[in-house]
Amino acid sequence: MKTGFRMLAAALLAAASIHSYASAETVLRLDEAPVGEIDPAKAADYADSVLMFNLYDTLVIPKQGQPGYDPFLATGWEGDGTSYTFKLRTDVKFQSGNPLTAEDVVFSFDRMKALGQGLSYLFTNVDKAEAIDPATVKFTLKEPYSPFISSLTRLPVIDKKLVLANLGAGDGEMKDWGQTYLSTHAAGSGAYKIVSHNPQEETVMAKNAGYFLGVPAKAPDTVRYRYGLEAATVRTLIAQGEHEISSQWLPPEVLKSLAGEGMQLLSEKGTSEYYIKINTAKPPFDDVECRLAISYAFDYESGIKMVAIDDKVSLGSPSTGALPVGMLGALPVDQTISRNMDKAREHLAKCKYKPDEMNVVLSWIGEVPLEERFALLMQANFSELGIKAEVKKVPWALFTEMVTKPENTPSISQVFVNTMSGDPDTLLYGMYHSNAAGTWMSPEYLKDSQVDALLDKGRTAPDAERAKIYQELNMRLKELAPSIYAQDQTAVFAASKKVSVPALSDPKKAFALSGFGFNFRLMEMNE
Repeated sequence: MKTGFRMLAAALLAAASIHSYASAETVLRLDEAPVGEIDPAKAADYADSVLMFNLYDTLVIPKQGQPGYDPFLATGWEGDGTSYTFKLRTDVKFQSGNPLTAEDVVFSFDRMKALGQGLSYLFTNVDKAEAIDPATVKFTLKEPYSPFISSLTRLPVIDKKLVLANLGAGDGEMKDWGQTYLSTHAAGSGAYKIVSHNPQEETVMAKNAGYFLGVPAKAPDTVRYRYGLEAATVRTLIAQGEHEISSQWLPPEVLKSLAGEGMQLLSEKGTSEYYIKINTAKPPFDDVECRLAISYAFDYESGIKMVAIDDKVSLGSPSTGALPVGMLGALPVDQTISRNMDKAREHLAKCKYKPDEMNVVLSWIGEVPLEERFALLMQANFSELGIKAEVKKVPWALFTEMVTKPENTPSISQVFVNTMSGDPDTLLYGMYHSNAAGTWMSPEYLKDSQVDALLDKGRTAPDAERAKIYQELNMRLKELAPSIYAQDQTAVFAASKKVSVPALSDPKKAFALSGFGFNFRLMEMNE
């Protein structure tokens, strides 16, 4: 009898164990460079974008596997170039339970404009947004703005009632516009909700059970988005099965090693470029001849070799200018930029500063160790011209603070910039328009009336004319050399086979919007 009881107990224990395993929550762990900004009006870099795409929703989203945009929170729209009217879905609720209405869209737009941070510059041509009725919102533009629909991928819709109930100290009717609250909480309708948030360490998210589209069962139940992990730490964690997807900042040899150990390599390309930024506002690079000298001295070919993972996969490809090859307005592949030391010396001879007079600081972002290699490459390249340069490691948070003033901005810095909305306007306006100077995207502090005019024209011209405008702009930027166009970027991520990410592994399912492939609801956990 005791034996029978023990057998029954063992069977019940085994059944309970099977049930526990079957119902165990899946956890996706991945990392990016800090800081993780969850206020959608301030979101600008890659980590911010991934958070925004999961915590919030937008009126439109990029088509999958092809150019263009589909309605999302909207069911459709009509527009004549200066006004656009959107019909909204009526089945969407915010994570608070409040229904999403046109008033929320208007509030989200007004808030972004009032704060003037993040990607608010995308909406400078928009005069106003107004709620026609609870399910209809109308945007009125000051003038035609060709990238308007694509820009709406960067206007996340916020829960107005929730934010108004949590206003912090500040002046005026809207006080702080909920900035304090939204620095630690989300107020969106997205497929994932905030569990906890530390912008320097980790954001923990969980499925939103009330998501209007539903979240597939195989999508991760919990996501742990970690910040600033060292490459060696990420490598160890992935090898031990304690981390599923690396950031795009792992050195190529680490990616190669992980691939050799059976990890998959995910990729995202066509939307980003690696820019070596030159501070044009102070000596010696306030002189265009000095900028052209170092642009020709840079060893582009060696830079490409430094980021190769194997014969088929690389983190970079040759650049033709300010826009990645294949993007609207990009220069053709037969205009690939290459090193030319004879031209470098010709321009240096015309520079008003002598090499031994130059005080050059080559900065690199501490969270992106690959940049140190490029800094050392530049140091060696420039030394051939007699230019001595100091290589300096700068944490990302400090760098973003330094570049707010030209006198504090390093002579040369390095950033990877993506199109934000998939349109060349989003990539170039925030870098080179004189009104946009002083952000991490624009440490050049370029002031050129022709560049400004072309950027403004590119925003208002008909689609049929825009490619020619951006090609002309591209040529002008190459003449001015505010940046070294080092290479077009391919973001490569090492991933455990426990997770499937079709948007980053199948070109037919890719999105032409950087970071959008990290919609966690579109991923599947295999274990």
